[in-house]
Amino acid sequence: MTGISAVIITKNEEANIKRCLDSLSFADEIIVVDSGSLDRTEEICKEYENLSFLKTDWLGFGLTKQYGIDKASNDWIFSIDADEEISAELSEKLRTMIHDMDESNAYYIKRKTFYIGKFINYCGWQRDYVLRLFNRKYGKFNSNMVHESVVHSGTIFKVDEPLYHYSYPDLEAHINKINLYTSIAARESFEKGKKTTIISGFFHGFFRFFNMYLFNLGFLCGKEGLLLCMISSFGVSLKYFKLWSLNRFCRKK
Repeated sequence: MTGISAVIITKNEEANIKRCLDSLSFADEIIVVDSGSLDRTEEICKEYENLSFLKTDWLGFGLTKQYGIDKASNDWIFSIDADEEISAELSEKLRTMIHDMDESNAYYIKRKTFYIGKFINYCGWQRDYVLRLFNRKYGKFNSNMVHESVVHSGTIFKVDEPLYHYSYPDLEAHINKINLYTSIAARESFEKGKKTTIISGFFHGFFRFFNMYLFNLGFLCGKEGLLLCMISSFGVSLKYFKLWSLNRFCRKK
């Protein structure tokens, strides 16, 4: 029988982790890789019998996730974030798939995201599929510090039963995540020798807003859609502004 290991990375996820873990009843094993939680994350995790709680320094998103995958007992991996939840429909689908999966296949999972309490049907998020189920013999995470992804050599299919994503419970959470991610992305680009301009950052942000709000019908999501598109577009500009700043000031030292 095919076994599946669910792999999660955490840091201070006490607000999310129980919801996530409770949805993983299909998994034969749960691997949690923690990078310095100071809240009740570890305490909550240790309430689950089939769970291994591992600790490591922060290696970046890609390498930290791969660290957990390398520690798993099963070759089949379901990678899930702490702020995500397997829907009942997806859990049932996975139970029926287990016996018929070719080991060289991988699966994109439909993800439905909630933003400040509202499910977002547009803004481009309606086409959000994430590669989360794969055999580690044929795939692994890249080493990206942020916006990591699975590099897979087999055939990839889509599963439409949803994975729920509780990404931003409030505006502060969105802004804090944007500040963190843009700093990491700008630093990565800087270390690769990339350069940009203030004008370029402005136009990239403008086109992101146009794409999300108009082309991808974000205006149909009401006030929440407008806020999402505005803050997301600012995040795109901010990444370029930070890269510009790094090039202007750090290279002079």
